[in-house]
Amino acid sequence: MRERDIDLSDRTPREVTPDELQAIDLVVRMGRSASNVCPATWNGENCDWGLDDPHERPIEQVREIRDEIEERVVSLFDELLSQTPSAE
Repeated sequence: MRERDIDLSDRTPREVTPDELQAIDLVVRMGRSASNVCPATWNGENCDWGLDDPHERPIEQVREIRDEIEERVVSLFDELLSQTPSAE
């Protein structure tokens, strides 16, 4: 991410709490390691992008995964924005 001028050095992964899940409409899981993240009481939409874990991968593979995430996020936002009614 440093190549993109994004500093993640002070970031660490954390679990999403059940209370946080209640406040959102969509959960996007990046890979199978998060397959049981959504509790049975959550009624929102979820999808799994099934991406490879970049941990300990060669930098070339990490870049490919990073770029795929970027493409998918941009596409997701485009899709969500197209579904949002415009204010008239």
